[in-house]
Amino acid sequence: MHAQLLSGFGISSSGSHVVRSPIDGAEVGRVSFDDKATIAAKIEAGVEAFHIWRDVPAPKRGELVRLLGEELRANKEMLGRLVTVENGKILQEGLGEVQEMIDICDFAVGLSRQLYGLTIASERPGHRMMETWHPAGPVAVISAFNFPVAVWAWNAALAFVCGDPVIWKPSAKTPLAAMATQALFARAAKKFGGAPAALSQLALCTREAGELLTKDPRIPVVSATGSTAMGKIIGPAVAARFGRSILELGGNNAMIVCPSAKLDLAERAILFAAVGTAGQRCTSLRRLIVHESIYDRLIERLKALYAKLVVGDPLAKGTLVGPLIDRAAFEAMEHALAAARAEGGKIAGGGRILEADYPGAYYVRPAIAEMPAQSGIVCRETFAPILYVMRYSGFDEALALHNEVPQGLSSCIFTRDMQEAERFLAASGSDCGIANVNIGPSGAEIGGAFGGEKETGGGRESGSDSWKAYMRRQTATINYSDALPLAQGIEFGGR
Repeated sequence: MHAQLLSGFGISSSGSHVVRSPIDGAEVGRVSFDDKATIAAKIEAGVEAFHIWRDVPAPKRGELVRLLGEELRANKEMLGRLVTVENGKILQEGLGEVQEMIDICDFAVGLSRQLYGLTIASERPGHRMMETWHPAGPVAVISAFNFPVAVWAWNAALAFVCGDPVIWKPSAKTPLAAMATQALFARAAKKFGGAPAALSQLALCTREAGELLTKDPRIPVVSATGSTAMGKIIGPAVAARFGRSILELGGNNAMIVCPSAKLDLAERAILFAAVGTAGQRCTSLRRLIVHESIYDRLIERLKALYAKLVVGDPLAKGTLVGPLIDRAAFEAMEHALAAARAEGGKIAGGGRILEADYPGAYYVRPAIAEMPAQSGIVCRETFAPILYVMRYSGFDEALALHNEVPQGLSSCIFTRDMQEAERFLAASGSDCGIANVNIGPSGAEIGGAFGGEKETGGGRESGSDSWKAYMRRQTATINYSDALPLAQGIEFGGR
């Protein structure tokens, strides 16, 4: 089945790097890695492509992205299935990820006619000031295993309409979905005609070879999605050469559940956000902060829902939780639960299951950890389905707990009290890049800018004005008079 799936994209399985499915641990395919010389050649090719693509009118560039969107629509089922096979998320989520790609293509096509600058009033008579945006140059996109194709699309669709080529380093755990995506782009480019050959390139490589992408001054923009530890390496490396980085790093997302909350709504949001993608989303719900008056009722209901969760083959209908990506992820979960117990936590769930059926895979029972306080392990992100639960009595206490972690990606509150909702969204409320009321922290739409603060990196991708990160700003002043007045009223040489 896997071979047929790959052949549908024209992917040949060869090379020394073995790709295994987290579903059963079986080999899905093999790929060859680029070495440093090959990466260097791809950077050079990207620069050459930039010199061509930057002069193509933006609406024409948008036409290529429109064609890419059509290829994704036609192959949504097949690519979504490949994402599930290679990543382990349930099929509905695999299909949803491809839909995100389609949506951002639609957004970018419209954007290609809206790369607006400003006309600025000049203090000098007979002068006009204006702000324009120009393509920045080749963009390196470094993506993680948990969203093996959507993150590329968030960046690439915008980069292409902004006039930039893209060099994509996907996770070594999910290279096949990246290869399939590149094949679909090649089909779109062929229909488009005239796109530079190196407009979109894949860099399948080790971290050492990939470091060339972060250190080469010919790549002005590096967009990297991954752990905070990774960001602490990439950010300084790019900054050292005065490049620009878009960092999407760790999340330790919380939900505050207030006394007035509609509990059935909150329960559904908690369930999807905490166990979706087996807790391996950067926007997964990690911390639940519940008012003491409703704590016992909500937690008992959550435990009952957790006990009914269908964990298993993510391709099977009815499954809600697939496997963790690999053994290292399972061991990290076990370590976190042990630390939670040592810090006074009461654990419900957790542990490996289905080992007899899938000895080469790592399925786990999602865990609820009731914590006496926001201890050390709660403040660290573990990429697994662990939900830490804490009580609060006053709203100020809840906000303090919410903000007392190093990460600042996504957040939410469930309340029907307008004052609590507005306080959560105020400057003194949630310190995250995403703040929601009566919806969970996970499953962001592409229309808004995606990203966070603090150790999440500060980057923004996807919607709103995130496109500006892929362009360079230029302020121009035009003198259409016969005089030469100086700004600030300066007189120089009496004239």
